Amino acid sequence: MKKMLFIVNPKSGKGQIKNHLLEILDIFIKSDYDVQIYITQQMLDAKKAVITKGRDQDLIVCSGGDGTLNETISGMMELRRLPRLGYIPAGSTNDFASSLSIPKQMIKAAKTAVDGVPYRIDIGIFCRELYFVYVAGFGLFTEVSYLTPQEIKNVLGHQAYMLEGVKSLGSIKSYRMNIDCEEIQLDGEFIFGMITNTISVGGFKGLVNQDVALNDGLFEVLLIRTPKKPAELSNIVSSMFLKEEPDEFVYKFKTSKLHIKAEDSIDWVLDGEFGGSHKEVIVENLAKHLEINRTLAKKP
Repeated sequence: MKKMLFIVNPKSGKGQIKNHLLEILDIFIKSDYDVQIYITQQMLDAKKAVITKGRDQDLIVCSGGDGTLNETISGMMELRRLPRLGYIPAGSTNDFASSLSIPKQMIKAAKTAVDGVPYRIDIGIFCRELYFVYVAGFGLFTEVSYLTPQEIKNVLGHQAYMLEGVKSLGSIKSYRMNIDCEEIQLDGEFIFGMITNTISVGGFKGLVNQDVALNDGLFEVLLIRTPKKPAELSNIVSSMFLKEEPDEFVYKFKTSKLHIKAEDSIDWVLDGEFGGSHKEVIVENLAKHLEINRTLAKKP
């Protein structure tokens, strides 16, 4: 029989995994997998489980939100041989699952995890030691993703991010930094930045670029300079969310590697979880590094 490690975060979303667990296990076993199940209890449990139990697995499946997916992949990056990955989304927004056309329904996602089409994806490496699957960000709104209590996320979904984010508009922080990559060099003050490999961020599509590929070796980058007047911030928001013409404060570009130096330490978020406080970061794209089972996208 093939070997599977199944990692479950029972607290993700509304804890709905408990209502489907037996049916999901039945799908896995009927697909000829010897299943070892691990229930996470706290942060980093998924990563630790993968490192200690994932070495000889043919397939690692995780059920949880984007944070659980990040921990699982971070653990996989420590293995000498990378198993294939399956994902059953159970979080509040599930941005990366949406980008991969992985079903939101758990039973369909479980079938995709074992019978889906193998697809190689890029992985981001942050400061040469941390990993992210779909977004690394700083500044406005980003801290909301890891400061919003899980209970609020469960009730409100991605609306929680926006509700909590509105509270921070009155105290926008500005960061003096130098940004350097092959495509562009920037210097100045910025209030927000994100380096992504996804179609959707926080439930919103098209924030960075409409032409997104998850395996092209390139990140999509969005940077916002500090506005001088309140009205300019309104124009920036319109440019981002209402898809109007690009604003003079908004930079959008693609790159495979980015070097950022700041005057002061900046808090970073990786896939919705705190990624540490840094004055200098290097972000690199590991092209087509991991194979995940996904649903074959329907032709238009």
